[in-house]
Parts: sequence; C-alpha cells; structure tokens
Amino acid sequence: QVRLVESGGGLVQTGGSLRLSCAASGSIFELNTMKWYRQAPGKQRELVAVLQSGGSTNYAESVKGRFTISRDNAKNTVYLQMNNLRPEDTAVYYCNAFVPVFLRDFWGQGTQVTVSS
Repeated sequence: QVRLVESGGGLVQTGGSLRLSCAASGSIFELNTMKWYRQAPGKQRELVAVLQSGGSTNYAESVKGRFTISRDNAKNTVYLQMNNLRPEDTAVYYCNAFVPVFLRDFWGQGTQVTVSS
C-alpha cells in the first residue's frame, strides 16, 4: 500500500556531501512523520533524523549541524542532506514513514553510504 524508494547513496570522500532522497507513494505524504535511520556493520540501527508533518525536526547528536532533513510535498519526497561527511557516517541509510491513516510505519530498502578516509 505504501512504498518508499530511496536513492542518492554512494561513495564519497571525507568532508564531502551527499543528498539522500526517499520518494513515497500510497499515502497522504503531508501528514506522515518521516525519519532517517542508519545501520553500520556490527552496530545497532540508530535514528538519525526526524521530520514531523508540522515541520519540527530532531537529529542525533553525532550528525547535528551536519545533516538536514527536509521534504518536498509536491514531489512526495523526503531528503537527507549530509555535509562534512566522516568515515563514521558509513552505513546503510533507511527511510521510514509513520502513516497515521494505516496506524503503522513503513520502511525503504536502504541505500549504502560509504565515506572514505
């Protein structure tokens, strides 16, 4: 019913930037709470950024000041702008949407971000 398609991952050097995109379909996008998670090898999945439907944002301390979550309602897309990337940012990044009309959340398949030193 709800599908999330992620893109924008890749290989970047330390200090570089990437913008991840998550295109959503099958829901009222404007009412969804959007999140980005990441999971590095051997580590637990961690919450990176949250964007409420009303515009409030929250970030993990490790990315605060470097990452920005935003959405384009016309394109049904949420973004994660990642600047000043570090090797410790290397992980699979997952898009998540809580959809109130279905009373549950949905996940994308993940996109790999690799930051070389």
